[in-house]
Amino acid sequence: MDAGKAIFETVDRLRQRRTAPLVLELDLTEGLTEGPPADPLAAVLSMRRTRLSDVLSGLRRACQDSRVKALIVKIGGNPLGLAMVQELREAVSRFRASGKLTVAFGETFGEFGSGTVPYYLASAFERVYLQPSGDVGLTGVAVEQRFVKNALTKLGVGYELGQRHEYKTAANTFTQDHMTEAHRESTARIVESVTEQLVAGIAEGRRLDPAKVRELIDRGPFIGAEALEAGLVDGLAYRDEVYDEVKQAAGGEAQLLFVSKYARAAAVRKLPNPTADGVALIHGTGQIRTGRSGRSPLGGGGAMGSDTVSAALRAARRDEHVKAVVFRVDSPGGSYVASDTVWREVVLTRRVKPVIVSMGDVAASGGYFVSMAADVIVAQPGTLTGSIGVFGGKPVLSELLERIGITSEQVAEGANAGMFSTTRAFSPEQWERVNAWLDRIYDDFVGKVAQCRELTRDRAHELARGRVWTGADALSGGLVDELGGLDDALRLARKRAGLTDDAPVRSYPRLNPLERLRGPESSEDKAAALARVRLDAWGPLARLSAELGLPAGGPLSLPGWYTIR
Repeated sequence: MDAGKAIFETVDRLRQRRTAPLVLELDLTEGLTEGPPADPLAAVLSMRRTRLSDVLSGLRRACQDSRVKALIVKIGGNPLGLAMVQELREAVSRFRASGKLTVAFGETFGEFGSGTVPYYLASAFERVYLQPSGDVGLTGVAVEQRFVKNALTKLGVGYELGQRHEYKTAANTFTQDHMTEAHRESTARIVESVTEQLVAGIAEGRRLDPAKVRELIDRGPFIGAEALEAGLVDGLAYRDEVYDEVKQAAGGEAQLLFVSKYARAAAVRKLPNPTADGVALIHGTGQIRTGRSGRSPLGGGGAMGSDTVSAALRAARRDEHVKAVVFRVDSPGGSYVASDTVWREVVLTRRVKPVIVSMGDVAASGGYFVSMAADVIVAQPGTLTGSIGVFGGKPVLSELLERIGITSEQVAEGANAGMFSTTRAFSPEQWERVNAWLDRIYDDFVGKVAQCRELTRDRAHELARGRVWTGADALSGGLVDELGGLDDALRLARKRAGLTDDAPVRSYPRLNPLERLRGPESSEDKAAALARVRLDAWGPLARLSAELGLPAGGPLSLPGWYTIR
């Protein structure tokens, strides 16, 4: 009798799970990952992190699912980039427009610190709740750069760097002790553009006048009671109170389910025909380098390897079931040669099928180089892009080494054999070669921008000169075509290829376990697009080592401090 009762209760619970109302849940405490893991190490490191693509597809499906009644998102302290936040805001707005409840909960939006971007995300929800002990760090936008020239001079370190042109300010941290006029001008416009976007979004989401939002920004940060009084949040409550309220609003025995789990379960229930025509989604993330993509086991970010991305583009180009390609780019740039390699593959792919670029938080310098040949470039208003320019040179450590008692001697054949040594300055003839190299790269970059974006050479140079633009300003200048996110890029790709709205999207290349084990037969094999674990001696200090003149990311790099969080 007891066994029969237990079986009956189990069956009843399973039935309730299949039929009960659903409350979708998203925990952003640990942030989001851009795409599928590129290598075995990335798979382990991202095992418990939610993918942006799963969130977007899950919310898109949920808009049409009558079982789904609400969405509740916990916004944590791990900052997301502005463009990713805007992507999430768009998805939440569509979900909210379908008539379903959306609730944002934060233990705090900046604990004695800035929380402007996290709060901007929260403002897209119908209801916003804050833990009673929390704060709303709505303080505005600030971009700060430190200059180390004077400190390096005291140490006996000099830098010989050239740049093309005045807005290519990555080198300024070593060669200046303050912002140049061009540096300040471009940075001020980035801050202004981002602030305009934040104010407009918060005003719309909270039904406030934009002037009122600007006033609130100047008054922030706010403790919880002040935020409630100002209309920035709808209530002060703990997690259990918020979740109980949402479940009650959903009705019945509502079940909680993570958005990513919901998306994957829905995908399993509707497995597409493996040979059905569809869209290939290729990710290019991190510093651009020659060779294969991957990351160091010692830490630090991943890298976009030109061999890996090029192989993926070649494989997608030859696959008769791939009718369009979406290239998702989230990169501050890196190697000029590697960027040019990927650019060529985009050009070749575009000749046979549509290529749509979707830009993430940053697609600048080399990140713009690999993007510019696409049929359509889609960026978020807060994406940082452009930076069409180049810099290069070296540190000179001779004085420092002399101070600490280190001497060096060089034996060389060839007048310029030791020109890249950090123990001596460039000779006039060597400096002439450096400048010829910088001019060649800049001319090639600007020429290809003019060609790909159908601009005159003069107009391309005017937009270039190393200047970083927000996506909103890049749209005005013709450097991008549309404002939007990954979903918008996929929609465009399907339309351009004449596919149905629900045509499958496959992360590319898609390999079975046997293909992964056997390795590629040639550079034309799709298995050649596999990433690898990369052994970098500097590990988590890779960025610092590059900035000190040790193995650098490359001449087409946007400095990390441009990321707006």
